[in-house]
Amino acid sequence: MGFKIAVLKETAGGERRVAAVPETVKKLSALGATVAVEQGAGAGATVSDEAYREAGAEVGDRAAVLKDADLVFAVQGPDAADLAGAKDGVMLAAALDPFGNRDRIDGYASADIDALAMEFMPRITRAQSMDILSSQSNLNGYKAVLDAAHHYGRAFPMMMTAAGTVSAARVFVMGVGVAGLQAIATAKRLGAQVSATDVRSATKEQIKSLGAKPIFVESVEGIEGEGSGGYATEMSEEYKKAQAELVSDHIAKQDIVITTALIPGRAAPRLINDAQIASMRAGSVIVDLAAEQGGNVEGAVAGEAVERHGVTILGAKDMASTMAADTSALFARNLYNFVNAFWADDTDAPVFPDDDELVKGVRVTKDGKVVSERLLAD
Repeated sequence: MGFKIAVLKETAGGERRVAAVPETVKKLSALGATVAVEQGAGAGATVSDEAYREAGAEVGDRAAVLKDADLVFAVQGPDAADLAGAKDGVMLAAALDPFGNRDRIDGYASADIDALAMEFMPRITRAQSMDILSSQSNLNGYKAVLDAAHHYGRAFPMMMTAAGTVSAARVFVMGVGVAGLQAIATAKRLGAQVSATDVRSATKEQIKSLGAKPIFVESVEGIEGEGSGGYATEMSEEYKKAQAELVSDHIAKQDIVITTALIPGRAAPRLINDAQIASMRAGSVIVDLAAEQGGNVEGAVAGEAVERHGVTILGAKDMASTMAADTSALFARNLYNFVNAFWADDTDAPVFPDDDELVKGVRVTKDGKVVSERLLAD
């Protein structure tokens, strides 16, 4: 039968994405893999079972899909018990949230599952096409602006009419990673006056290139540099104080604020406190894209719209699932690109060398043990 890839139906509440789409099924089949998809796996992303069959996949229940599978694709990592019936040493590639679900990772080790946490993919040029965090964050930044516009209740662009002028909305983006950059670009396309900030000084030029105004502390050194893999690290206390003062002055003049700051393995940094929220005018909107990781904004609740001091705070939850057709396609391509990069034509199967930088980055369990340096050092 050759190398078999099983694609599971997601079971997490609110999750509508799927880890393979007909396009990637065809590509995986062309490599020589057999692809089996669990019944109904693509329903949330508007992909029918028949579409998978037409692309060359087998479709069946979970037991049939997992039987003899060499590699399992999922969006959110299932519990080890959900992989019952899979053979010993089966590989799992998914978003596993290793820091937030350490017990699940330990369960993979106990069940002899070779687990690959795709969000641990090193942020290097070679791996850009495999980076699930970037592909999903891109659309999250876009959707954050649309959600803000929906709740704002006023127009985004300046409009000059016979009855008078409507002022442009002022949008402030905090955190200029992939999501933040897309939020800036989307807000600009909608006609807003956009400003943005980040602890990494290198993002100033990126902000300017999108036509937005950079808001930075100039007199105080921020951080030593970017953290490993291109992520931001913690700011110095002196920088935090200066940044808070600058932001407090600036945020009081904004109509919409979008926060995107995350630090891998830690709770999301607090960027906006209650006093700063109170300084904003009634009817303003804040979107906290880090709400599920503890939140950048005081009072934010994941999945809810909370009003404080007349300001609506939107706590993002399952943002990528609200655009499941597109986010699934991107996620599926990330997984295909990963497998394709290691596919060996002589064996008609992927070979994942232990000493490869990407494999070392994403592998969290193997041979009944937790092997990720990031987890073992935590």
